Amino acid sequence: MLTLYKPKPEDLWFRQMMLGDEDTMSYNHAWGGTIPWPESKWTGWYDAWVVHHEGKRYYRYLKDEDGQFVGEIAYHYDDEIGHAMADVIIYAPHRGRGYGGEALNLLCAAAKENGAAVLYDDLAIDNPAIRLFLRHGFTEESRTKEKIRLRKTL
Repeated sequence: MLTLYKPKPEDLWFRQMMLGDEDTMSYNHAWGGTIPWPESKWTGWYDAWVVHHEGKRYYRYLKDEDGQFVGEIAYHYDDEIGHAMADVIIYAPHRGRGYGGEALNLLCAAAKENGAAVLYDDLAIDNPAIRLFLRHGFTEESRTKEKIRLRKTL
């Protein structure tokens, strides 16, 4: 059972650790893999995503039954497609425990509660999470050689 947690600025070390972890970010290989996220970027990012999100962004950590951080969920409004884009990351050491599906359900519920009607995600064509999204009600919107766009009406 996962719970949502609104991180404090001092908790952002966990996001930095996940983004820099090769195993965790292996799904992101098509877009460069790990993502450097130095502390100098934390304040501006936190302000935009957590404090002054303007209803266009949502961000939460996921905690397990023991209160440990195991991942993150987020969405942001994409002006280009006119809908919210999903983000679910489970820290690699915690994968294989059903957290991905539970996290996706929590994200969809939060997006719907906040007024989103549809949620999208773009995944690399070989990302194993595609099956997870499909099992949780997403459908294929489009496909290229590089990515698949999935969609769920909330």
